[in-house]
Amino acid sequence: MTLVLAQAAHAEKYVPHLFWVWPFVAMLLSIAILPLLRKTHHWWEENKNKLLIAAILAVITMVYYGFRGQGVEIHGDGQHGEAPASQTGQGPDAEAHLLQPDAADQAHHADPEHEEAPPAHAQHEKHFSEPGVVTILAVLDHAVLKEYVPFIVLLFSLYVIAGGIVVRGDIRATPTVNTAIIGAGGLLASFIGTTGSAMLLIRFLLKTNSERKYKVHTVIFFIFIAANVGGTLLPIGDPPLFLGYLRGVDFFWTLGLWKYWLFMLILLLGLYFLWDSWAYKREAPEDIWLDETRLQPMQLAGLINVLWLLGVVGAVATLDPAKAFPGTDWHAPKYLREGVQLVMVVCSLITTKKSFRVENQFNYVAIGEVACLFIGIFITMQVPIEILQTKGPELGLDQPWHFFWATGILSSFLDNAPTYVVYFATAGTLAPPGMELMSPLQTATGAIPIPLLIAISCGAVFMGANTYIGNGPNFMVKAIAEQSGVKMPSFFGYMLYSGIILIPIFVVLTLIFFR
Repeated sequence: MTLVLAQAAHAEKYVPHLFWVWPFVAMLLSIAILPLLRKTHHWWEENKNKLLIAAILAVITMVYYGFRGQGVEIHGDGQHGEAPASQTGQGPDAEAHLLQPDAADQAHHADPEHEEAPPAHAQHEKHFSEPGVVTILAVLDHAVLKEYVPFIVLLFSLYVIAGGIVVRGDIRATPTVNTAIIGAGGLLASFIGTTGSAMLLIRFLLKTNSERKYKVHTVIFFIFIAANVGGTLLPIGDPPLFLGYLRGVDFFWTLGLWKYWLFMLILLLGLYFLWDSWAYKREAPEDIWLDETRLQPMQLAGLINVLWLLGVVGAVATLDPAKAFPGTDWHAPKYLREGVQLVMVVCSLITTKKSFRVENQFNYVAIGEVACLFIGIFITMQVPIEILQTKGPELGLDQPWHFFWATGILSSFLDNAPTYVVYFATAGTLAPPGMELMSPLQTATGAIPIPLLIAISCGAVFMGANTYIGNGPNFMVKAIAEQSGVKMPSFFGYMLYSGIILIPIFVVLTLIFFR
């Protein structure tokens, strides 16, 4: 739909009143609190009730936009300009197209090759929708069509395709074997998503450890690694990073986070191996005997789905409408990327035996929960994003460690995806002296300081492991473990584990990388 735009290049950006952040806050608090209350626990389990809350709060936000008397700043409607891609190379330390805050103009005018990637201030022209219905349509176009649809299609595709891969067997549950399984989850998570990695391996890990008494720590470390830290290297690994990709961060930029990912992985796997070695010595001899005698060889089934997973990764990496297909001048039409992903899902459903998904106890409840909740999140978060794009510099956050901990703490108790967006918008208002910038992006300045983006990315992904509610797969793994007879710790009991294990590691990470 073509919107009539009112040019307002010199107009001062309208700042919503802080009061209208409450639907977004209510949405996140519903996710955090309602599952924990005895009176609402069972009511909240129904996805239709989650959708009801999301719809009510989204409608309230839309009513606000319809009656506030001011349009919203929006991007042009050209297919190549909606979500400009990063021009910064393949990793956080890449030097190509990095603009110093005081040198953006000189770099642009000195090099004609920058014609397609103008500096941050030049590319962010102000266009405003007309107040009323046109503003509502503009907000819905941005929040739903440009962000929610790509987000949920990716998660749905990875969830369904990974659900067709079966890992069978019951092998010896030694510390070395358990460490290898959890480590495999940490490796796979970046390529099939934290949800896909967790769902693929958790049942195999539980079956392998079924004869052992001490296994709660194994599930907890699995949540830390396979359901969180492991998803650092690609946008498809963890939802926060995909939202950054939708805002213009290059698909392969997150590969440059490898040293932070590897640091976390080595420390956590090493600590787990020591812990499990101690626990293994405490097991009763009869349990060890059962573990060593009740063996089933490890088997993989449904491997055709690896092909469809590669198809999803290829589509996301190459069919971004905002930039040319690699090696050509051709730009993919809108939603071709999402269309290809859904084709991969259909191929998976056709080529995979139904018994494989039955064996995995696969259903659509978990992805339905994500779909219901995030439609509300994506719409209600438009108000805080507007505020932060203007007021971000006033928060006093200007150092990487500020953003690492601010993003991480909020990600621990809310959801790490919208938290990432909030601080992405905040960092996008800043240009600290001496910090390299990534541009062009969908931020208030059209750019973001790279050290701050690294800190935000690591804070959101890593600290989503601090609580059960920090990242979607955490609760899924907990539920599956409890179904298998593992007595998992309570909400605060889990936080005791994360506080003892993760927080000291985050402090060390800060001292080494984010000072």
